[in-house]
Amino acid sequence: MRRREVLAILASAAALRIGRAHAQGRARRIGVLMTIAETDPEAGPRVVTLRQALHALGWTEGRNIRIDYRWASDLESIRPSASELLALSPDVLLVNSNPGLAALREQTSAVPTVFVAVADPVGGGFIESLARPGGNITGFTNFEASIGGKWLELLKEIAPAVTRVAVVMHPETAAHRAFLGAAEAGAPSRGVVLAVAGVHDATEIQRTLAAFAAYGGGRRPDSLWAGPDRSLSARGGLYRSHPQG
Repeated sequence: MRRREVLAILASAAALRIGRAHAQGRARRIGVLMTIAETDPEAGPRVVTLRQALHALGWTEGRNIRIDYRWASDLESIRPSASELLALSPDVLLVNSNPGLAALREQTSAVPTVFVAVADPVGGGFIESLARPGGNITGFTNFEASIGGKWLELLKEIAPAVTRVAVVMHPETAAHRAFLGAAEAGAPSRGVVLAVAGVHDATEIQRTLAAFAAYGGGRRPDSLWAGPDRSLSARGGLYRSHPQG
């Protein structure tokens, strides 16, 4: 599913939450926490898609809703951005990543929160179950734990000669640990050895990749597997550090 389609669904869920908060009377306020830079090429289309989807559902800025955006392109700015949104007393919150959802959950258990592109929300402790999320949080997941094994399987199909896989992950992200567990379970049967490194920022990514490249004695990884996370994204450091990887 394309990002624009996901955002349209997200807008529908947000509209439902707002509707439950009584649509009549004052304009409702939506707080949007996006963990990308406002200058990112994806930022503009996401805003347009969200506005269009809400408008189609009867919610228009300047008439019955106000949308407040915070753009947090690095991990250090996510919690302050979440605090700023909550200080505006939103009726509903929208968020697009595991770190962003974690920051909002830490600071509120009351404001209805809709998430998208969050990996393994049950394993991450965000919701009770996919069928019955519970609490003030609901949304859409794009990955479950078993996908870690599927990624490894796909890698072997693409490059059958691969035997050593460098795994770069964010160790504090519960979903990453689940992905790694699934990959570790499937590695022996596929003749693969995993070299795992936990990273948090561009500096650690660069240092880790340099260390992998320096491995000798047949230990050097011949492929790279990176968990989905803002700290590992193009602007977070991984592809900027290793553009040909």
